[in-house]
Amino acid sequence: MVKENDFVAIFHSIHRVLKAEKILKQAEVDFLLIPVPRQLTSDCGLALRFSPETKENLLRILASADLPPAEMFQRSDGGYLEVAL
Repeated sequence: MVKENDFVAIFHSIHRVLKAEKILKQAEVDFLLIPVPRQLTSDCGLALRFSPETKENLLRILASADLPPAEMFQRSDGGYLEVAL
């Protein structure tokens, strides 16, 4: 379950999301690998969920690995708002 204000990062392939998971675990970043929420769509089926406090560090690590998310959303008022990358 995605908590209010948490972010969801979507990748367009299972390979990319699993590679991101591996990199973030090695960097000891706090996140969860989750099924893509029903309100959102993805070919991959998996996404990363993380808190606002983790956002900048997580995105910096993924950018340095040339692995930015394809899309990112923030949970707000029971829905999801797309966030610019």
